[in-house]
Amino acid sequence: MPNAEALDVVVVMDPIATIKTSKDSTFAMLLEAQRRGHRLHYVRPGGLGVQQGQAVAISAPLQVRDQATDHYTLGEWATRPFGPDHVVLMRTDPPVDANYWHDTQILGLAQRQGARVVNDPQGLRDFNEKLAALLFPQCCPPTLVSRDSKALKAFVIEHGDAVLKPLDGMGGRSIFRSHAGDPNLNVILETLTEGGRQLAMVQRYLPEIVHGDKRILLVDGEPVDYCLARIPQGDEFRGNLAAGGRGEGRPLTARDRWIAAQVGPSLRQRGMLFVGLDVIGDYLTEVNVTSPTCIRELDAQFGLNIAGQLFDRIEALARP
Repeated sequence: MPNAEALDVVVVMDPIATIKTSKDSTFAMLLEAQRRGHRLHYVRPGGLGVQQGQAVAISAPLQVRDQATDHYTLGEWATRPFGPDHVVLMRTDPPVDANYWHDTQILGLAQRQGARVVNDPQGLRDFNEKLAALLFPQCCPPTLVSRDSKALKAFVIEHGDAVLKPLDGMGGRSIFRSHAGDPNLNVILETLTEGGRQLAMVQRYLPEIVHGDKRILLVDGEPVDYCLARIPQGDEFRGNLAAGGRGEGRPLTARDRWIAAQVGPSLRQRGMLFVGLDVIGDYLTEVNVTSPTCIRELDAQFGLNIAGQLFDRIEALARP
C-alpha cells in the first residue's frame, strides 16, 4: 500500500510486554496492519485523556515482530490528539469497570474527532458479554439473572444441574457448576451475589460442553468458516483456554451458522466489527465484544488470515 494511503492504527491493549504472541489476537491484528503499511501506535496503559475538549492519548510509535520474545519496539512517547486518519483498536480485557467505562467515553470523543474505533465505544458500554446473549433468547439455553438467592436456587432445583457465574468475569473465573441438593449451593449463591447486592447468572448445564465450548468469530457480522472448540480437560468442566481447555478447530455446523445469522446483523448495525460468540452444543451462551481471541489458533490450524479479513473491512469503512 502506498504510504499516502496508510492509516494510523492506535492500539489500546493490556501491557504488550506480557502477551503470548503465539496466542494473542491483538498481536495478530498489529502484524497484519504493519504488513499493509499502516503506522502503529501503542497507547501507554492508562494513557487516554482529554485536553481542552479533545480526546488524546499518550502513545509511542510501535513496530512488531512475529516471534516469542523481543517482539516489539517502541519509539518516543508523546501526547497526541485523535483525528480522521486514526483507527483505534480497543482491546483491553475485562473487567468492564469504571476505568474501562471512562476510556470508552474518551474514545467516543475520539469518534467525534473523526477516528474510527473498533469496536464502537457505545456498543462496548451497552453489551455486557453475559447479558448480550439474552438479546437473542431464541439462541440461548434456559437462563435466569437475579440478585435473589432464593430465585437462583429454585432455578437450580428446577433444572437439576446448572452453571452459575458473575456478569463481569472472563476466562472462566468464578464459574460454578452446581446441582439440586448440593450442600455448597447456598454459599456459592452468597458469594456470587455478595449477599444479594450483585447480579448473578444461572443457566441450565449443557452436557455438550464435553465436546467443547465453541468460539465463533464474526467480522462485521459475518462468521469465519471455522470455530475453535475449547474442550475441558481432566476433572475440569470449563472449556476456557485460560482454565486449561484444549483448542480444536472445526468447521461451523448449520446450527452455528444459524446462530451467527441471528446475531450478526444486529451487531453490525451497532458497530461491533469484531465479535466472538460462545456456543455450547446448540446454544449461544456469551457475546464477547471487548477482546475476543482465537485468531492465531484458527489461522494456524486452517491457513486463514482472520486479521486480514478484519482489516479489509476496516479499510473499506475508513475510506468508503
